Amino acid sequence: MNPSPSSPVSRAVVTALTCLVLALPSHAQAPASKPAAPAGDTLLLTIFLRHDQGKTVDEINAHLERTGFRKSFPPEGVEVVSWYVMMGVGQVVTLRLPPDKLRAVNLAIEKGAWGGFRTEFYPTYDYRPIWEESRAKNR
Repeated sequence: MNPSPSSPVSRAVVTALTCLVLALPSHAQAPASKPAAPAGDTLLLTIFLRHDQGKTVDEINAHLERTGFRKSFPPEGVEVVSWYVMMGVGQVVTLRLPPDKLRAVNLAIEKGAWGGFRTEFYPTYDYRPIWEESRAKNR
């Protein structure tokens, strides 16, 4: 049986999708004003900003505005490689940064995102060149 357009499930899905679409522009970031260090001198860091499901998107956005998160993140010299919304999880941000900027990233998250998001950090590396080289050798 398909839920009718007015069923609670349908309304919840439509509401969730609408909130995500409306929230996306407010999380867009301009490129860092200062170029990041060359790739050989940098690391990748993937951050999961898990939505606090006890808060509405408007409440989360108000928290980010109050804390100045959008002004302080990413810190100068840190490049946003990707920033995606993962439905049901939150936002997934991958940064490229020199090792000496790790503390600044951590502080920007602690001071701005905590309270709106639960955070997880994962050191990351780009496996694609290795995969492409291996694939080319095995052809």
